[in-house]
Amino acid sequence: MKYIFIVQGEGRGHLMQALALRDLLVKNGHEVLEVLVGKSPHRQIPGFFNQKIQCPLKTFDSPNFLPAQNDNKVVLLKSVIYNTKRSPEFVQSLKLLHERIKTLKPDVVVNFYDFIAGLLFEIRRPKARFVCIAHQYLFLHPDFSFSKLKLHPELPSLLFYTKLTCLRADKILALSFGTHPDYDAAGIYIVPPLLREEILDAEPVEGDYILGYMLNPTFQQQVMNWHQENKTHKLEFFWDKADAEESTTIDETFTLHTINDTKFIDYMKRCRAYASTSGFESVCEALYLQKPVLMVPAHIEQSCNAVDAERAGAGISSDTFDLTKLIEFIPQYKPNKNFRKWAKSAELFFIHHLTNF
Repeated sequence: MKYIFIVQGEGRGHLMQALALRDLLVKNGHEVLEVLVGKSPHRQIPGFFNQKIQCPLKTFDSPNFLPAQNDNKVVLLKSVIYNTKRSPEFVQSLKLLHERIKTLKPDVVVNFYDFIAGLLFEIRRPKARFVCIAHQYLFLHPDFSFSKLKLHPELPSLLFYTKLTCLRADKILALSFGTHPDYDAAGIYIVPPLLREEILDAEPVEGDYILGYMLNPTFQQQVMNWHQENKTHKLEFFWDKADAEESTTIDETFTLHTINDTKFIDYMKRCRAYASTSGFESVCEALYLQKPVLMVPAHIEQSCNAVDAERAGAGISSDTFDLTKLIEFIPQYKPNKNFRKWAKSAELFFIHHLTNF
Protein backbone atom coordinates (compact mmCIF):
# COMPACT_ATOMS: atom_id res chain seq x y z
CA MET A 1 0.00 0.00 0.00
CA LYS A 2 1.00 3.63 -0.50
CA TYR A 3 1.03 6.30 2.20
CA ILE A 4 1.46 10.04 2.69
CA PHE A 5 2.39 11.40 6.12
CA ILE A 6 1.26 14.80 7.41
CA VAL A 7 3.20 15.72 10.54
CA GLN A 8 2.86 18.51 13.09
CA GLY A 9 6.40 19.88 13.31
CA GLU A 10 6.09 21.33 16.83
CA GLY A 11 8.63 19.67 19.11
CA ARG A 12 10.39 16.37 18.54
CA GLY A 13 7.76 13.72 19.30
CA HIS A 14 5.57 13.61 16.17
CA LEU A 15 8.65 13.73 13.95
CA MET A 16 10.21 10.76 15.73
CA GLN A 17 6.93 8.82 15.47
CA ALA A 18 6.85 9.49 11.74
CA LEU A 19 10.39 8.16 11.36
CA ALA A 20 9.50 5.01 13.30
CA LEU A 21 6.33 4.37 11.31
CA ARG A 22 8.07 4.95 8.01
CA ASP A 23 10.60 2.26 8.93
CA LEU A 24 7.84 -0.19 9.97
CA LEU A 25 5.87 0.30 6.75
CA VAL A 26 8.90 -0.05 4.46
CA LYS A 27 10.05 -3.11 6.39
CA ASN A 28 6.67 -4.72 5.64
CA GLY A 29 6.75 -3.96 1.91
CA HIS A 30 4.78 -0.70 1.81
CA GLU A 31 5.75 2.71 0.42
CA VAL A 32 5.73 6.20 1.93
CA LEU A 33 5.35 8.49 -1.06
CA GLU A 34 5.92 11.82 0.67
CA VAL A 35 6.07 13.50 4.07
CA LEU A 36 4.53 16.94 4.61
CA VAL A 37 5.62 18.72 7.78
CA GLY A 38 3.76 21.64 9.34
CA LYS A 39 6.23 24.39 10.21
CA SER A 40 6.13 27.72 12.02
CA PRO A 41 8.47 30.73 12.31
CA HIS A 42 9.20 29.77 15.94
CA ARG A 43 10.41 26.20 15.39
CA GLN A 44 13.08 24.69 13.18
CA ILE A 45 12.71 21.18 11.77
CA PRO A 46 15.69 19.19 13.13
CA GLY A 47 18.32 18.36 10.54
CA PHE A 48 18.30 14.68 11.48
CA PHE A 49 14.68 14.37 10.32
CA ASN A 50 15.55 15.61 6.83
CA GLN A 51 18.43 13.13 6.69
CA LYS A 52 16.59 10.06 7.98
CA ILE A 53 13.07 10.20 6.57
CA GLN A 54 14.40 8.83 3.22
CA CYS A 55 11.51 10.02 1.07
CA PRO A 56 10.43 13.33 -0.52
CA LEU A 57 9.78 16.03 2.10
CA LYS A 58 7.74 19.21 1.83
CA THR A 59 6.80 21.80 4.45
CA PHE A 60 3.70 23.93 4.88
CA ASP A 61 2.57 26.64 7.28
CA SER A 62 0.66 25.29 10.26
CA PRO A 63 -0.62 26.72 13.59
CA ASN A 64 1.62 26.55 16.64
CA PHE A 65 1.76 27.52 20.30
CA LEU A 66 3.44 30.79 21.23
CA PRO A 67 5.65 31.04 24.34
CA ALA A 68 4.96 33.60 27.04
CA GLN A 69 7.38 36.48 27.53
CA ASN A 70 9.59 34.41 29.82
CA ASP A 71 9.54 31.70 27.11
CA ASN A 72 8.76 28.76 29.37
CA LYS A 73 4.96 28.54 29.31
CA VAL A 74 2.76 28.90 26.28
CA VAL A 75 -0.10 31.37 26.22
CA LEU A 76 -3.26 29.96 24.65
CA LEU A 77 -5.12 33.22 23.97
CA LYS A 78 -2.02 34.85 22.47
CA SER A 79 -1.53 31.76 20.30
CA VAL A 80 -5.13 31.84 19.04
CA ILE A 81 -4.89 35.53 18.08
CA TYR A 82 -1.53 35.03 16.37
CA ASN A 83 -2.70 32.01 14.38
CA THR A 84 -5.96 33.73 13.38
CA LYS A 85 -3.91 36.50 11.76
CA ARG A 86 -2.01 33.83 9.82
CA SER A 87 -5.18 32.24 8.41
CA PRO A 88 -4.41 33.24 4.76
CA GLU A 89 -1.21 31.18 5.02
CA PHE A 90 -3.19 28.21 6.27
CA VAL A 91 -5.62 28.44 3.34
CA GLN A 92 -2.60 28.03 1.07
CA SER A 93 -1.51 25.05 3.17
CA LEU A 94 -4.92 23.41 2.65
CA LYS A 95 -4.53 23.85 -1.10
CA LEU A 96 -1.01 22.38 -1.03
CA LEU A 97 -2.01 19.29 0.95
CA HIS A 98 -5.04 18.67 -1.27
CA GLU A 99 -2.94 19.04 -4.43
CA ARG A 100 -0.29 16.59 -3.17
CA ILE A 101 -2.90 13.97 -2.29
CA LYS A 102 -4.61 14.33 -5.70
CA THR A 103 -1.27 14.10 -7.49
CA LEU A 104 0.25 11.18 -5.58
CA LYS A 105 -3.00 9.20 -5.01
CA PRO A 106 -2.03 7.42 -1.77
CA ASP A 107 -4.15 4.62 -0.33
CA VAL A 108 -3.83 6.13 3.15
CA VAL A 109 -3.01 9.56 4.55
CA VAL A 110 -1.52 9.33 8.04
CA ASN A 111 -1.86 12.45 10.17
CA PHE A 112 0.43 13.00 13.15
CA TYR A 113 -1.79 15.53 15.00
CA ASP A 114 -1.80 18.33 12.45
CA PHE A 115 -4.75 20.73 12.52
CA ILE A 116 -4.65 21.57 8.79
CA ALA A 117 -4.94 17.88 7.86
CA GLY A 118 -8.12 17.51 9.93
CA LEU A 119 -9.68 20.55 8.24
CA LEU A 120 -8.68 19.24 4.82
CA PHE A 121 -10.58 15.98 5.24
CA GLU A 122 -13.62 17.80 6.64
CA ILE A 123 -13.74 20.45 3.89
CA ARG A 124 -12.30 18.80 0.75
CA ARG A 125 -12.72 15.08 1.58
CA PRO A 126 -9.81 13.65 -0.44
CA LYS A 127 -10.17 10.16 -1.91
CA ALA A 128 -7.92 8.32 0.54
CA ARG A 129 -8.24 6.58 3.87
CA PHE A 130 -7.48 8.91 6.77
CA VAL A 131 -5.69 7.62 9.89
CA CYS A 132 -4.71 9.88 12.80
CA ILE A 133 -1.95 8.97 15.27
CA ALA A 134 -1.06 10.72 18.54
CA HIS A 135 -1.01 10.24 22.29
CA GLN A 136 -3.45 13.17 22.58
CA TYR A 137 -6.26 10.98 21.21
CA LEU A 138 -6.14 9.04 24.46
CA PHE A 139 -7.55 12.18 26.10
CA LEU A 140 -10.79 11.56 24.15
CA HIS A 141 -11.15 8.07 25.65
CA PRO A 142 -13.78 7.82 28.44
CA ASP A 143 -11.35 5.84 30.61
CA PHE A 144 -8.76 8.62 30.67
CA SER A 145 -8.72 10.40 34.02
CA PHE A 146 -7.48 13.99 34.03
CA SER A 147 -7.22 13.96 37.82
CA LYS A 148 -6.62 17.51 39.13
CA LEU A 149 -6.61 18.93 35.57
CA LYS A 150 -10.41 18.59 35.15
CA LEU A 151 -10.92 22.23 36.12
CA HIS A 152 -7.97 23.56 34.10
CA PRO A 153 -9.30 26.47 32.00
CA GLU A 154 -7.42 25.36 28.88
CA LEU A 155 -8.54 21.70 28.94
CA PRO A 156 -11.73 22.25 26.85
CA SER A 157 -9.67 24.03 24.18
CA LEU A 158 -7.17 21.17 24.07
CA LEU A 159 -9.93 18.60 23.62
CA PHE A 160 -11.61 20.72 20.95
CA TYR A 161 -8.33 21.15 19.04
CA THR A 162 -7.64 17.41 19.30
CA LYS A 163 -11.04 16.61 17.77
CA LEU A 164 -10.37 19.03 14.91
CA THR A 165 -7.17 17.17 13.96
CA CYS A 166 -9.05 13.91 13.36
CA LEU A 167 -12.24 15.06 11.59
CA ARG A 168 -13.63 12.28 9.36
CA ALA A 169 -10.81 9.90 10.32
CA ASP A 170 -11.31 6.27 9.33
CA LYS A 171 -9.24 5.28 12.35
CA ILE A 172 -7.84 7.15 15.33
CA LEU A 173 -4.82 5.46 16.88
CA ALA A 174 -4.18 6.61 20.44
CA LEU A 175 -0.60 6.03 21.54
CA SER A 176 -0.57 4.85 25.13
CA PHE A 177 1.82 3.94 27.96
CA GLY A 178 -0.27 0.81 28.52
CA THR A 179 -3.32 -1.17 27.45
CA HIS A 180 -6.92 0.11 27.52
CA PRO A 181 -10.03 -1.19 25.78
CA ASP A 182 -10.65 0.28 22.34
CA TYR A 183 -13.33 3.00 22.16
CA ASP A 184 -15.19 1.62 19.15
CA ALA A 185 -18.00 4.18 19.24
CA ALA A 186 -15.50 6.95 18.37
CA GLY A 187 -13.19 4.83 16.20
CA ILE A 188 -10.37 5.13 18.75
CA TYR A 189 -7.95 2.21 18.98
CA ILE A 190 -5.30 1.91 21.70
CA VAL A 191 -1.81 1.21 20.39
CA PRO A 192 1.75 1.10 21.78
CA PRO A 193 4.12 4.05 21.35
CA LEU A 194 6.10 4.30 18.12
CA LEU A 195 9.71 3.93 19.24
CA ARG A 196 12.55 3.72 16.73
CA GLU A 197 14.69 0.59 16.42
CA GLU A 198 17.64 2.41 17.98
CA ILE A 199 15.67 2.71 21.22
CA LEU A 200 14.14 -0.79 21.06
CA ASP A 201 17.61 -2.29 20.58
CA ALA A 202 19.32 -0.15 23.26
CA GLU A 203 20.36 -1.62 26.59
CA PRO A 204 20.33 0.76 29.59
CA VAL A 205 23.52 1.46 31.54
CA GLU A 206 23.71 3.09 34.99
CA GLY A 207 25.28 6.50 34.43
CA ASP A 208 26.57 9.36 36.59
CA TYR A 209 24.72 12.32 35.00
CA ILE A 210 21.22 13.75 34.68
CA LEU A 211 20.02 14.07 31.11
CA GLY A 212 17.62 16.85 30.14
CA TYR A 213 15.63 18.17 27.18
CA MET A 214 14.36 21.77 27.11
CA LEU A 215 11.87 22.61 24.36
CA ASN A 216 12.16 26.33 25.11
CA PRO A 217 15.76 27.55 25.55
CA THR A 218 15.11 29.88 28.46
CA PHE A 219 14.19 26.98 30.69
CA GLN A 220 17.98 26.99 30.83
CA GLN A 221 17.84 29.73 33.47
CA GLN A 222 15.99 27.50 35.93
CA VAL A 223 18.50 24.72 35.33
CA MET A 224 21.40 27.16 35.56
CA ASN A 225 20.14 28.54 38.87
CA TRP A 226 19.91 25.02 40.27
CA HIS A 227 23.31 24.12 38.89
CA GLN A 228 24.97 27.10 40.58
CA GLU A 229 23.96 25.63 43.94
CA ASN A 230 24.60 21.96 43.05
CA LYS A 231 27.76 21.79 40.98
CA THR A 232 28.69 18.31 42.16
CA HIS A 233 25.89 16.86 40.00
CA LYS A 234 26.79 16.35 36.34
CA LEU A 235 24.23 17.63 33.79
CA GLU A 236 23.95 16.86 30.06
CA PHE A 237 21.05 18.84 28.55
CA PHE A 238 19.68 19.06 25.00
CA TRP A 239 17.91 22.14 23.63
CA ASP A 240 16.67 23.40 20.25
CA LYS A 241 18.31 26.82 20.17
CA ALA A 242 18.83 27.45 16.46
CA ASP A 243 22.11 29.43 16.61
CA ALA A 244 23.85 27.31 19.27
CA GLU A 245 27.01 25.30 18.76
CA GLU A 246 26.67 21.51 18.63
CA SER A 247 27.89 21.43 22.25
CA THR A 248 28.18 24.34 24.67
CA THR A 249 30.25 23.74 27.80
CA ILE A 250 29.02 25.84 30.73
CA ASP A 251 31.57 24.34 33.09
CA GLU A 252 33.06 20.94 33.89
CA THR A 253 29.73 19.50 35.11
CA PHE A 254 27.20 21.17 32.78
CA THR A 255 27.02 20.84 28.99
CA LEU A 256 24.28 21.86 26.53
CA HIS A 257 23.81 19.98 23.23
CA THR A 258 21.77 20.79 20.12
CA ILE A 259 19.23 18.16 19.09
CA ASN A 260 20.71 15.07 17.42
CA ASP A 261 18.65 11.90 17.66
CA THR A 262 21.53 9.40 17.65
CA LYS A 263 23.46 11.37 20.26
CA PHE A 264 20.31 11.81 22.36
CA ILE A 265 19.64 8.05 22.41
CA ASP A 266 23.24 7.35 23.42
CA TYR A 267 23.00 9.85 26.29
CA MET A 268 19.57 8.52 27.31
CA LYS A 269 20.68 4.91 27.68
CA ARG A 270 23.68 5.94 29.82
CA CYS A 271 22.08 8.57 32.07
CA ARG A 272 21.19 8.35 35.75
CA ALA A 273 17.80 10.05 35.30
CA TYR A 274 15.98 12.32 32.85
CA ALA A 275 14.33 15.77 33.11
CA SER A 276 12.10 17.24 30.40
CA THR A 277 8.98 19.22 29.56
CA SER A 278 7.01 15.91 29.52
CA GLY A 279 6.76 15.35 25.78
CA PHE A 280 5.24 11.91 25.24
CA GLU A 281 7.97 10.52 22.99
CA SER A 282 11.00 11.17 25.18
CA VAL A 283 9.15 10.06 28.34
CA CYS A 284 8.41 6.77 26.54
CA GLU A 285 12.09 6.42 25.68
CA ALA A 286 13.05 6.96 29.32
CA LEU A 287 10.36 4.53 30.50
CA TYR A 288 11.59 1.90 28.04
CA LEU A 289 15.20 2.37 29.20
CA GLN A 290 14.08 2.37 32.84
CA LYS A 291 15.26 5.89 33.67
CA PRO A 292 13.31 7.91 36.28
CA VAL A 293 11.84 11.14 34.88
CA LEU A 294 11.15 14.65 36.16
CA MET A 295 8.38 16.23 34.05
CA VAL A 296 7.97 20.02 33.83
CA PRO A 297 4.93 20.69 31.58
CA ALA A 298 5.04 23.82 29.41
CA HIS A 299 1.34 23.73 28.49
CA ILE A 300 -1.92 21.85 29.15
CA GLU A 301 -1.14 19.11 26.63
CA GLN A 302 2.09 18.26 28.43
CA SER A 303 0.31 18.45 31.78
CA CYS A 304 -2.01 15.70 30.54
CA ASN A 305 1.03 13.71 29.38
CA ALA A 306 2.53 14.06 32.85
CA VAL A 307 -0.65 12.81 34.55
CA ASP A 308 -0.64 9.73 32.32
CA ALA A 309 3.11 9.16 32.71
CA GLU A 310 2.92 9.32 36.51
CA ARG A 311 0.21 6.64 36.43
CA ALA A 312 2.53 4.49 34.30
CA GLY A 313 5.31 4.87 36.87
CA ALA A 314 7.60 6.97 34.68
CA GLY A 315 8.42 9.54 37.35
CA ILE A 316 7.22 12.74 38.98
CA SER A 317 5.95 16.19 37.93
CA SER A 318 7.13 19.64 38.93
CA ASP A 319 6.35 23.27 38.10
CA THR A 320 10.06 24.03 37.61
CA PHE A 321 13.31 22.28 36.77
CA ASP A 322 14.07 21.59 40.43
CA LEU A 323 16.42 18.66 39.92
CA THR A 324 16.64 18.06 43.66
CA LYS A 325 13.16 16.50 43.44
CA LEU A 326 14.40 14.11 40.76
CA ILE A 327 17.51 13.14 42.73
CA GLU A 328 15.39 12.43 45.81
CA PHE A 329 13.00 10.35 43.71
CA ILE A 330 15.67 8.09 42.17
CA PRO A 331 15.89 5.64 45.13
CA GLN A 332 12.08 5.25 45.07
CA TYR A 333 11.85 4.55 41.34
CA LYS A 334 10.49 1.16 40.30
CA PRO A 335 10.79 0.33 36.57
CA ASN A 336 7.58 -0.53 34.70
CA LYS A 337 8.58 -3.98 33.45
CA ASN A 338 5.44 -4.44 31.34
CA PHE A 339 6.19 -1.38 29.23
CA ARG A 340 9.10 -2.91 27.31
CA LYS A 341 6.95 -5.81 26.08
CA TRP A 342 4.10 -3.41 25.20
CA ALA A 343 6.43 -1.12 23.20
CA LYS A 344 7.93 -4.04 21.28
CA SER A 345 4.47 -5.13 20.12
CA ALA A 346 3.95 -1.90 18.12
CA GLU A 347 4.70 -3.43 14.72
CA LEU A 348 1.82 -5.91 14.96
CA PHE A 349 -0.66 -3.19 15.95
CA PHE A 350 0.33 -0.64 13.31
CA ILE A 351 0.61 -2.98 10.36
CA HIS A 352 -2.83 -4.39 11.23
CA HIS A 353 -4.52 -1.01 11.61
CA LEU A 354 -2.89 0.60 8.58
CA THR A 355 -3.62 -2.23 6.14
CA ASN A 356 -7.11 -3.33 7.24
CA PHE A 357 -10.14 -1.07 6.79
